[in-house]
Amino acid sequence: MTSDQRTLSVGMVGYAFMGAAHSQAWRNAPRFFDLPLRPRMTAVAGRDRTRVTAAAERLGWESTETSWQALVARDDIDLVDVCTPGDTHAEIAIAALEAGKHVLCEKPLANSVAEAEAMAAAADRARASGVRSMVGFTYRRVPAIGLARRLVQEGRIGEVRHVRAQYLQDWIVDPEAPLSWRLDKSQAGSGALGDIGAHIVDLTQFITGDSIASVSGALETFVKERPLSAEHSGLSGTADSERGPVTVDDAAMFLARFRSGAVGVFEATRFATGRKNAIRIELNGSRGSVAFDFEDMNVLHFYDREEPAATAGFRRILVTEPEHPYVAAWWPPGHLIGYEHGFTHQVVDLVNDIAAGADPTPSFADGLAVQRVLAAVETSADTRSWQEIP
Repeated sequence: MTSDQRTLSVGMVGYAFMGAAHSQAWRNAPRFFDLPLRPRMTAVAGRDRTRVTAAAERLGWESTETSWQALVARDDIDLVDVCTPGDTHAEIAIAALEAGKHVLCEKPLANSVAEAEAMAAAADRARASGVRSMVGFTYRRVPAIGLARRLVQEGRIGEVRHVRAQYLQDWIVDPEAPLSWRLDKSQAGSGALGDIGAHIVDLTQFITGDSIASVSGALETFVKERPLSAEHSGLSGTADSERGPVTVDDAAMFLARFRSGAVGVFEATRFATGRKNAIRIELNGSRGSVAFDFEDMNVLHFYDREEPAATAGFRRILVTEPEHPYVAAWWPPGHLIGYEHGFTHQVVDLVNDIAAGADPTPSFADGLAVQRVLAAVETSADTRSWQEIP
């Protein structure tokens, strides 16, 4: 990248877990990839001046704001990166789009279908003026996932019949783990379903190129109350007690039918003791199968049914060759990449699309499609009935 290239001035709202991951991506992308625009980490916004100033120094941002409104209003911001809890996504993203700023918004897109519809409509209006938007389903950018999608597109597993998807974590198995915003429905929208289930809904639709048509689901909250922490003592309904209610699901399970006729089984839980971040996807087709587990993220397993029976079996593919998606920009074959690289690849794709005047994916419309599946699972769990996806 040359010094005379045009810049893409970025403002980020939020600086915690996702903010740190996004910051590293904005720093690293132009250092490893040849980008048509030079990202500039112009400003980060957070409500606490002391904390946001410290975050800016630690993460590499040039300046700070103590309100997202002030950041959106700045003339020197081209793109707003939204890394806040779900209850703020719609307000921030719509305001940024209406101000003519490109938007990258973390997943799930919103806390409700109505909010997601408003965001998708705002994105569609802004698109007419050349303003672009993307929702941050970063696991799409894992090279092994990209290879799985390529194999499906090439017909290597034939007609997809079975879809199996799990997202397994255990970070709140301890009933004394304190309340956080992720356990408060007013901020998070839902629990395991929206936070991690959204990823496997998006991944299976992305890899298959198909969409979920109907669902039958169940939700469970195993620990109904948790101790308050000093940071979260103001969560709704908890201010006057030492423990507060968990108002979201701990686990979500659902059956799905895809529009192609394939059937699926989905599970998202934060109570899979011993599983830290296991995203497991397996597709079985008429000609073969692919299988992936994020806890072994540089590997894809592929079965070709047309190979001779005497030697047929799942093939372990180490996805580190230059021919694999994104990998050529990194290390020699066999030198592995990690969780943070998906965020870098997301920045690369977004910057390239903005420069080309192309529509990034996943779009806000894609995020809305996932939101409709999540809402249908919730309704199904409440009514104990199959629900069609609009």
